[in-house]
Amino acid sequence: MEAYCVKCRKKREMEDAKEVKMKNGMRAMKGKCPKCGTGMYRILGK
Repeated sequence: MEAYCVKCRKKREMEDAKEVKMKNGMRAMKGKCPKCGTGMYRILGK
């Protein structure tokens, strides 16, 4: 899953990506940037 890394300022492939459910019921993918290790988050929708 590709997401935007705020620290690198580029789109990268997420490492250790897991699907999570947010408080409002929407789905999202949570992972880490392979280059810098910063947490990445991508909202998928309902």
